[in-house]
Amino acid sequence: MEKSKVKRFGILTSGGDAPGLNTAIRGVARAAIEQYGMEVVGIQNGYRGLIQGNARQMFSADFSGILTRGGTILGTSREKPFKNPLPDRDGKLPIDHIKENYEKWGLDALVVLGGNGTNTTGSLLAQAGLNVIGLPKTIDNDLLHTDVTFGFHTAVTIATEAIDRIHTTAHSHNRIMVIEVMGHKAGWLGLYSGVAGGGDVILLPEIPYNIDSIAQHLKKRCDAGKEFSIVVVAEGALSETEALMDKKTFKKSRQAMQYSIGYRVAHELESATGIESRVTVLGYVQRGGTPVPYDRALATLLGTEAVHMLARGEFGKMVALQNGRAIGVPLEDVAGKIKKVPLDSQMIQAGREVGTCFGD
Repeated sequence: MEKSKVKRFGILTSGGDAPGLNTAIRGVARAAIEQYGMEVVGIQNGYRGLIQGNARQMFSADFSGILTRGGTILGTSREKPFKNPLPDRDGKLPIDHIKENYEKWGLDALVVLGGNGTNTTGSLLAQAGLNVIGLPKTIDNDLLHTDVTFGFHTAVTIATEAIDRIHTTAHSHNRIMVIEVMGHKAGWLGLYSGVAGGGDVILLPEIPYNIDSIAQHLKKRCDAGKEFSIVVVAEGALSETEALMDKKTFKKSRQAMQYSIGYRVAHELESATGIESRVTVLGYVQRGGTPVPYDRALATLLGTEAVHMLARGEFGKMVALQNGRAIGVPLEDVAGKIKKVPLDSQMIQAGREVGTCFGD
């Protein structure tokens, strides 16, 4: 058994759940226990548990049978300790409680599994003096400096299967079928599921849409004898008019919307084309269920590399996949940033070349 600089560490999952979290927990815990003899403390419900002191030591049996389970056995929350922190009755801030529990539990480090918010908080904790390593989880695939995040491939598979099924009813009823997928600020999920599912139109946050351009595209399909269309809309898609708004005006505009963006696009298209339109919002279905094999393998690879980094004392980093290899990148380089789909993406170009309209 190799000598490690870490003897005991805490592990938590934070933010939205995603397929592969349990696989990553298993990879971290098994490698830590079996390769280095480390002790693992499971922190419940993300950073909330770290603040409130909700944790327990976990053992090998706790991680048995979770490879294929969706969700997270540790529970999660969207607690953000550094966002508008308020002192409690004793005048203590969340970071004070975090440091106290870190010391009370005898931790040498923290492993935090999550997306942008989770790793941003991890970076702030590292700046506050704690030893932190992050892991990249999100179905949105929007973390910088990693080729892919675990959870993304499963979500793409789920969304694509839904699009495949909707194709049949669209064809039967000669309708425009709008499928709304997740992707608030980055359109990776919409792009890949849309291309894989043969979307006739794909609307992404990165490419503001013009409803008239889409309507013309769909009318051309009708003229060519194709009387149904599939429109894939990322939840963060926006019109050309909205793209010109300042942040405050845009936010007020969205708050005034009675329904989600998929319904608005469907209404606009039905008015512009006269073709009956229907909407399916996939929602949380995309985040649930069994992770696909790729995500299981990726989560295991990144999880075990996190343990080697713990053993070497390489803190303040997120484990990332670059060119097929798991490496550590500084948390501060990831924190507070979003990896958007580049406008010169080869996948966008591939979509255009097979006839997909991106709304511009």
